[in-house]
Amino acid sequence: MTVEVWTFILVIISFMGYLYIGWRSRVKDSKGFFVADQGVPAIANGAATGADWMSAASFISMAGLISFLGYDGSIYLMGWTGGFVLLALLLAPYLRKFGKYTVPDFVGDRYYSNVARIVAVIAAIFVSMTYVAGQMRGVGIVFSRFLQVDIGTGVVIGMIIVAFFAILGGMKGITWTQVAQYSVLIVAYLIPAIAIATVITGIPIPQFAFTFSDIVEKLNQVQVDLGFQEYSAAFTNKSMLDVLFITIALMVGTAGLPHVIVRFYTVPNVRAARYSAGWALLFIAILYTTAPALATFARYNLIESLHNKTLEEVQQLDWATKWKNTG
Repeated sequence: MTVEVWTFILVIISFMGYLYIGWRSRVKDSKGFFVADQGVPAIANGAATGADWMSAASFISMAGLISFLGYDGSIYLMGWTGGFVLLALLLAPYLRKFGKYTVPDFVGDRYYSNVARIVAVIAAIFVSMTYVAGQMRGVGIVFSRFLQVDIGTGVVIGMIIVAFFAILGGMKGITWTQVAQYSVLIVAYLIPAIAIATVITGIPIPQFAFTFSDIVEKLNQVQVDLGFQEYSAAFTNKSMLDVLFITIALMVGTAGLPHVIVRFYTVPNVRAARYSAGWALLFIAILYTTAPALATFARYNLIESLHNKTLEEVQQLDWATKWKNTG
């Protein structure tokens, strides 16, 4: 069987598993729908938060962004992980302690103001819609790639699947589906990273291969030979002030993501909220420490594979043609 057939089979099996979990986790009351009965264990909530965090930006684009930008891509690693630390230390425990179901409820009651509540609702809607637009684009790209459909059709398919989980099981169904989803996503991310690390360096652990091999020095030399700056050159096009403010903006924006904040309402108590934040940071770190290694290996492998080919020869490659059609 071809790679496309195996991909289709594995994706269908995954979706069937998600649908089964969503059906088994269906709820009948508002507490179960909005906060999963506040009975999700800390480690499970950590895995679900990790899946929330592994969005289209992290799962699809992070390694590619670092591969393209080089060291400058570390801004996004620092900003997004730093934002989660802010969320875990300064927001999550106190939101859970207050006992409300949503952030607007918390803001309205905390400041004794319906105006503040309305402002919080508008802010949450604006942030959510902006975020969802990007995520749906990512979903469309993924579905269009392996189903060989246009991106618009891929977006519709993704919306139908998400709507099924949300309507049937609410937060409870989404939470347990995301626990399974994290396992699938991290395995899918690690397999190619381990494979390419082993092929290029002989070390199967991507983080160790990136740290203890000479791959960065080799890539730097290749870049210089081709007339580009070194891959590991730090912030050559940005001042440190730019780096600082971009990082802060990413941190604050990330800490305020509504779909991540609401995760901490689903645990039994404040202690569990703190523990789930710790577990989530661990689960996220697995991907975020792998991304720079995967980015470096992929860039080196791409240059080594294509540097002696003409543009016409590259355009005729099967994978290049498919990604060109995907857009």
